[in-house]
Amino acid sequence: MKNQGISAMFGPFVHDIDPILVEFGGFYLWWYGASYTFGFLAGFFWLRANRTALAFDTDAVYKLIIYIAIGVIVGGRAVEVIFYEWAYYGSQLAHIPAIWLGGMSTHGILLGSTIAVVLFCKLNHRSFLEVADVLAIAAAFIMGFGRIGNFIDGQIVGSLTDMPWGVKFPDLEGFRHPVVLYDGFKNLLLVPLLLLIRKTRPPRGVLIAHFILWYGFLRIFIDFFREYRSSLYGLPPGQEFNVLMTLIGIGLLIWCYRRKTEPGESTDLPIEMQAAEVEPTAGLWMKRAILAVLLVLPTVIPSDWTQDVPARYGERHPGLTHSAIYPEITATAKD
Repeated sequence: MKNQGISAMFGPFVHDIDPILVEFGGFYLWWYGASYTFGFLAGFFWLRANRTALAFDTDAVYKLIIYIAIGVIVGGRAVEVIFYEWAYYGSQLAHIPAIWLGGMSTHGILLGSTIAVVLFCKLNHRSFLEVADVLAIAAAFIMGFGRIGNFIDGQIVGSLTDMPWGVKFPDLEGFRHPVVLYDGFKNLLLVPLLLLIRKTRPPRGVLIAHFILWYGFLRIFIDFFREYRSSLYGLPPGQEFNVLMTLIGIGLLIWCYRRKTEPGESTDLPIEMQAAEVEPTAGLWMKRAILAVLLVLPTVIPSDWTQDVPARYGERHPGLTHSAIYPEITATAKD
């Protein structure tokens, strides 16, 4: 990365990072998409490490992470297409499944993964709040780490700034707030907060309530540093989701404490539920194969908004040209 400005150690910076991880046969794997893969892997290992508290066997761990991965991909794509880029996709329905052209929503990822966990718990007779409490800490880490993929891609830029940490993003004038790094740092700060709350042995559901509350509430202020080109219902795009998450988090906290459910960290499980590991069931190999596919699939996603890929990234990766995979398109830039 090129370095300009106040000192050799402290910005501002010119962003010229190559967003492509691997290239083969005219097809590309992207750092942005790989952040999803790393997130799924982190979620898998976190669930496996906490399977005793959840009374999960290996089969349940694989099953839940598969549900979550599908929910993330489908939810992230659906919200992006419907709420942010319908002006383009309404006339290009055939491109809706073309994730290799970009287009994923952070709020859609949260919504899709939540629906996936609810469905898993419903079908497997598990407590949603108990599972969600365990996943909340992993979610904060994954969504913090995942912002690195956004930054490498040069997405989610802020307003103009003369701060020494300003970044000159590709295709934009001036140095800007790296709001995507602000958001990533905010998400990582939630990890020690949630770990501290967990030590108090709170009622079931309190950890996920705190995650929802602080993720949405703190992002309200971070998003004020973003540069938007339009509004939705009088608010910048995304802010209505932040406000809604804040209200849901507050409501869930009040409900959990009034309900006074048992602590989520309780180890007073029936003896038969405390086994650290159960022998894998028949068909586990199939779940491993499905998970492997879901780990590879996101790596083809170049960006969080749909675009003409060669036009966007050609200068940062010479040789990237239009093809049947990457056609010449005109899409509305994501705000």
